[in-house]
Amino acid sequence: MFEKVIDTNIVTIVGKIVTEKEFSHEMFGEGFYTFDLEVPRLSNSVDILPVTISERLIVNLDLEKGEYVLIEGQLRSYNRYINDSNRLVLTVFARDIYVPEDEERLNELLKKPNEIYIDGYICKDPIYRTTPFGREITDLLIAVNRPYNKSDYIPSIAWGRNARFCDRLKIGDHVRIWGRVQSRSYQKKHSDGEVSNRVAYEVSISKLEYIKNDNNREGKEDIEE
Repeated sequence: MFEKVIDTNIVTIVGKIVTEKEFSHEMFGEGFYTFDLEVPRLSNSVDILPVTISERLIVNLDLEKGEYVLIEGQLRSYNRYINDSNRLVLTVFARDIYVPEDEERLNELLKKPNEIYIDGYICKDPIYRTTPFGREITDLLIAVNRPYNKSDYIPSIAWGRNARFCDRLKIGDHVRIWGRVQSRSYQKKHSDGEVSNRVAYEVSISKLEYIKNDNNREGKEDIEE
């Protein structure tokens, strides 16, 4: 049962460590650290993604800035109380880490530096919108179960015809998605007029599978961007 739940949230990212690792917290006597990973996009830009990792996985690793690593794990969420309000915080929770042994192996890994698979349920009404350039987008929030009766809430974005399809989804609908984890900078305007710079993390969907249940017969519909 445990492995089945784990298989609903799978992330693989490859990139360069760009911050020093810092102690985050301790749970049941096990310490956890965080650092940021710079993950390249095919468009030659990058995503800066937060990673949380157990001390037990890095006991023999220095993890210095500038080093390239492969992280396998899950995209997890938790609530943090910041400035008198709750905010949803995302992190890539590492279950394994690998340091490429040479440049050839690193170049091979960088061909697919950012992949995620999620199997979950729509937990908020989708929001359809268009960009100033006319590109269609639908914002989704997907609940993904994990062990010990916990769930992760993953913001996701669908584009184009995926966006048009996702606009019809309802709360409770079962979906599976494939894509990449991305970082996005934006400005938040506060009630007092102050503006702060923030970074959002979300899944950019490249493929979506809608699991429908019709008279107890399960079917599916695949849609790619």
